Amino acid sequence: MLVQDQRVENLEQFLAQRGQALLRTAALLTGSVEAGEDLLQSAIERLLRQRGRVDGDPEGYLRRTLCNLAADEFRRRGRWRRKLLLLQTPARAPADAIAAVDLRDAMVRLLGQLPPQQRTVLVLRYWEQLNGAETAELLGCSEDAVKSAASRGLRRLRKLADSMQHDQMQANGMTARAMEERS
Repeated sequence: MLVQDQRVENLEQFLAQRGQALLRTAALLTGSVEAGEDLLQSAIERLLRQRGRVDGDPEGYLRRTLCNLAADEFRRRGRWRRKLLLLQTPARAPADAIAAVDLRDAMVRLLGQLPPQQRTVLVLRYWEQLNGAETAELLGCSEDAVKSAASRGLRRLRKLADSMQHDQMQANGMTARAMEERS
């Protein structure tokens, strides 16, 4: 019983230290904080069930479980969501805190339109700032597979961002024409 208490205490300490970073990763993988909280909770439940098999630091296990659970959820949903109009202004460097939040929101929405493998690689490589070898080890694949997924994911993100910007410009043009007609 004493060993179990020590394990629970160690897990609580770990989550106090690394919980926010893991939640951020989960939110990026799912597209919302609420879904990220659910994903992280599911990953922690799996960790608790497998605690005897996980040696040392549980962060690697939790990160991999987050990635796997997010991919499972993506597959369950079936088809990709249709493109959404994300922002009212074209993407550019944020001028203030509100613009920074809007830009971050747009990025999370764009990430949500990527296939799970590409999204996972981009989150781990660029948001979590893991190198290619660390990402490959975490995902259980080769570094070349990580490079390929990152390249395809970035290319797809650029296309989605360009499409979003075009749609916004078109919507803004339509609004201007509608206003001219009313005058």
